[in-house]
Amino acid sequence: MESQVREEDKHEGAAVSVTQLSVICHSPARKWLHCVHHACCRYSAQMENYPSIQLCSQLDILPVGAPDLTVQCAQIQINYHYVGLWTGHDFHSQFPSFAPCSEELKECSGHVFVDSVPEFCLPETELIDLSTVDVILISNYHCMMALPYITEHTGFTGTVYATEPTVQIGRLLMEELVNFIERVPKAQSASLWKNKDIQRLLPSPLKDAVEVSTWRRCYTMQEVNSALSKIQLVGYSQKIELFGAVQVTPLSSGYALGSSNWIIQSHYEKVSYVSGSSLLTTHPQPMDQASLKNSDVLILTGLTQIPTANPDGMVGEFCSNLALTVRNGGNVLVPCYPSGVIYDLLECLYQYIDSAGLSNIPFYFISPVANSSLEFSQIFAEWLCHNKQTKVYLPEPPFPHAELIQTNKLKHYPSLHGDFSSDFRQPCVVFTGHPSLRFGDVVHFMELWGKSSLNTVIFTEPDFSYLEALAPYQPLAMKCIYCPIDTRLNFIQVSKLLKEVQPLHVVCPEQYTQPPPAQSHRMDLMIDCQPPAMSYRRAEVLALPFKRRYEKIEIMPELADALVPMEIKPGISLATVSAVLHTKDNKHVLQPPPRPAQPSSGKKRKRVSEDIPDCKVLKPLLSGSIPVEQFVQTLEKHGFSDIKVEDTAKGHIVLLQEAETLIQIEEDSTHIICDNDEMLRVRLRDLVLKFLQKF
Repeated sequence: MESQVREEDKHEGAAVSVTQLSVICHSPARKWLHCVHHACCRYSAQMENYPSIQLCSQLDILPVGAPDLTVQCAQIQINYHYVGLWTGHDFHSQFPSFAPCSEELKECSGHVFVDSVPEFCLPETELIDLSTVDVILISNYHCMMALPYITEHTGFTGTVYATEPTVQIGRLLMEELVNFIERVPKAQSASLWKNKDIQRLLPSPLKDAVEVSTWRRCYTMQEVNSALSKIQLVGYSQKIELFGAVQVTPLSSGYALGSSNWIIQSHYEKVSYVSGSSLLTTHPQPMDQASLKNSDVLILTGLTQIPTANPDGMVGEFCSNLALTVRNGGNVLVPCYPSGVIYDLLECLYQYIDSAGLSNIPFYFISPVANSSLEFSQIFAEWLCHNKQTKVYLPEPPFPHAELIQTNKLKHYPSLHGDFSSDFRQPCVVFTGHPSLRFGDVVHFMELWGKSSLNTVIFTEPDFSYLEALAPYQPLAMKCIYCPIDTRLNFIQVSKLLKEVQPLHVVCPEQYTQPPPAQSHRMDLMIDCQPPAMSYRRAEVLALPFKRRYEKIEIMPELADALVPMEIKPGISLATVSAVLHTKDNKHVLQPPPRPAQPSSGKKRKRVSEDIPDCKVLKPLLSGSIPVEQFVQTLEKHGFSDIKVEDTAKGHIVLLQEAETLIQIEEDSTHIICDNDEMLRVRLRDLVLKFLQKF
């Protein structure tokens, strides 16, 4: 049996008032970190544990990410817990990390680059004390690329939650990154150009680079393994209880294998975090929309970076340009990650190559983790869409690239050396990394094929500006095709989603609430919902009207058996209870009061803890109203005369002029005023009680 207590009746105070629900990090208590949405190395945010029984019922949001929508982060405080919602790393800032300053800087075709070991922009730590973070929630494998920086270098000692595909494929992405960086080590790092007085004099984008002093070299595999050991695996719809205060639940986001949206829920509040989601039918499980319904707050971020590009159209353009190039005797280079969109591209090519006359063209997938990636995609059957799950039970491989490998149409290699050198023949199609064109085997192919106009490089990853990626390779003769395939939600899909789930409040970055500056007339490129979305900027605290009035309390069975409800109105019954409120781990239980202590015959002195005060016998509570006319008639029947009734703003006054007595009848109280006549007062009290119910 459960009972409810009004939140307003509790003590207010402490770090945040009882009637608050915030999203900012300022208390020394425990916090969570949530990493979500995007690639490589920039993640952070948090949520804090509240003390004892106090709860809060206002929501504040503090965005702490970069100005780019794809790398924004927010902190949410709910029930005195801080949840960090991080939407990616700032890989765009890495382009400047290959630019020029005296010996550190080099110029190429009018662009300036830093000649240095690749460095990565870390999560902002000025607003976040990561050593106090208790939990990290990871939304997809692109979001965990900064995890070793957080777990190994910030004092973080908490737990990380993620699905199994997210962990396994995230490991592959980090392993590939480490392998690429370690292949071409440099003796020194460039640091002089990071001086603020020098940086501001450099050309763009170097002078616009953010927090360059915090950039760090890539982590090691030892740090990767240590970070992954801190992850606890979870499944879709699994409820994880945190500190007895809230539950977090991962839901399928439909974007990638194991990708998740997160529900953060207490007994009376529900916050949904939607980031990196897709409604398109691709290889992952479809997005779970039903579980997002009845949300008090829905935080929305990580939408598509190319809202005007249709993914299906981009795939068609990719296939046609690929076919055109190889028919003319050229080679095709596809810079890509070792997981994700590449699965869909291989499936499309499987259906396309025979009809396009490409059956004799070899396809090469080159990555240190190519074999593992292709195998993992076939074994995570329960994380795939229904059609691919069905194939597993036939049994058939869920992805057609298994057949491409068996027929030698698709070959995979860990690097350019070894078997690839002997098997390599042209024209061909090569899938390899890294999509930034700054490291990895893709650099070799850019140098090898860049001088011929017969060859084509096709960009499919939306994370990078292809013009900036190509800048160090200019002048370039090979053709460049930009076919960004981003399956994440666009604004039309978001509007439809919000109409279906109908959250009370929507929170999103300010950029989503207005058209792009370059297309100010495109009103369809912004979020349209009712009520209007509440927007935020970086480092801005946003307070939401998130009201909380109740706390959940459990009642012990023996105490519940002793309750005697009384009906005060049709369908409404009340009962009084005397109990001890026991609170532990943010769970509240009403227990029977202690029995009166028995008198001790001995002279042994009791401990202080044994001196439990006896519970006082409570007076019954009264309910109902007093009909004035009937009350006056009752007074007359009992011998009172000369009665006068006056109306007041709060009720009525009954004057007993002969007895020199005044009775004030108000909506929530009745007062009997007489001069030193206790017997008369008791007699009138008994007449008043006849019109009220006791319970």
